[in-house]
Amino acid sequence: MSVMCLVALPAGAQDRTLQLVGFGDSLMAGYQLAPSESYTAKLEAALKAKGHNVVVTNAGVSGDTTSGGLSRIDWSVPDGTDGVILELGANDALRGISPEQSEKNLDAVLARLKERNIPVLLVGIVAPPNMGSDYADRFNPIYERLAQKYSVKLYPFFLDGVVTVEGTQLDDGMHPNARGVDIMVDKSLALVESFLGDIDHK
Repeated sequence: MSVMCLVALPAGAQDRTLQLVGFGDSLMAGYQLAPSESYTAKLEAALKAKGHNVVVTNAGVSGDTTSGGLSRIDWSVPDGTDGVILELGANDALRGISPEQSEKNLDAVLARLKERNIPVLLVGIVAPPNMGSDYADRFNPIYERLAQKYSVKLYPFFLDGVVTVEGTQLDDGMHPNARGVDIMVDKSLALVESFLGDIDHK
């Protein structure tokens, strides 16, 4: 009996619930969707189905820019957070905000989280075609540069598999519907699982 108890003890040490925060704009918040249909809710369900003990808190705010995210990063990511999935920049691109300013803001967000020793999975956004090639050439490389600078994992494009696929977006043609969110979760799941592995071995 005593040997069995000793063997069982280490397993209990692995039962700690990992606390993730999905920090971003309407794409993270789940614009016009039920709370259970948001990316964070569906991601948590998918991770649990794969056996991960994890909670994914939704800290998405519709309309948020990189500037807005920077202004709330300290209080929107509580102490005890094990990891952040960081997705911002879509509204910057839609509004034509200077890519250099967007990069500066995201850099500051990443620096704040690094200071707090909170690992980050960075999620990229691609500038919409109507902004023109010059803007895209300045905006799109931001995420790769920052991922390299801070040595964080990068998921290159949050709307991969959704943006050009019929039946995956709301009527506005910009935000994913519930089916679109399923695609986003499915495509990003392997990288998120890898991210959890990094946290477990931190």
